[in-house]
Amino acid sequence: MRERRPTVDVSFDGVEYEAFADETVLQTARRVGVEIPSLCFLEGLSIWGGCRVCVVEIAEDHRLRPACATPVSQDMEILVDTPKVAAYRRDVIELLFAEGNHVCAVCVSNGNCELQDMAVAVGMDHVRYDQQAPQRKIDASHPKYVFDPNRCILCTRCVRVCDEIEGAHVWDVAMRGRNAELVTELAKPWGESTSCTWCGKCVAACPTGALFFHGRAVGEMRHTPEVIHRLAAARTRGEWLDPKDYS
Repeated sequence: MRERRPTVDVSFDGVEYEAFADETVLQTARRVGVEIPSLCFLEGLSIWGGCRVCVVEIAEDHRLRPACATPVSQDMEILVDTPKVAAYRRDVIELLFAEGNHVCAVCVSNGNCELQDMAVAVGMDHVRYDQQAPQRKIDASHPKYVFDPNRCILCTRCVRVCDEIEGAHVWDVAMRGRNAELVTELAKPWGESTSCTWCGKCVAACPTGALFFHGRAVGEMRHTPEVIHRLAAARTRGEWLDPKDYS
């Protein structure tokens, strides 16, 4: 007989739910239908906890914690929709827009961008912070894909999917702070990579217009991050999906 997973009682904004003891707050929320936004989290990949969009307030000490990296515990009271949480999320989204070059009107992912959707969700109609207007060099050296670092939010989805699902280890993060950036094979041009398998999983996982196919015009790029969970599950079962599903 299959052993039953231990459970704990938690509440989201005063509504009680049963959570599995080995879940995070975000996993429980998604399973029971409570909406908590996120950017760096992607089902099937390891937890990064870097974007801080999924923060929730824990009633016990009223501290903000990332839902994707916070394990549930017995009688945990989780506050998802409070003025404190809403203000923090909007600040995070505004900072992401200020740090990069996110001009939606001329972006290949316009209309299919998680960052853009998040801005609408938090009611962001302007950015209060000084625009950094980065002018990082676009890498179009790959025959099939393009990387625009000016639109990258350093969610590391591409890094993790390349490491953990494809096993090619093409991507990594170099430098730190405001100078942090994605690199391929110790800062080689992507087109010179000997590890890249051209699988397209990094492009599928990207939440913005930072990774896209050559030849895509404004609004034509369609990312498919949901396929990563299917790929992870298929790998566990020893199955494989058609590359056409994510390229």
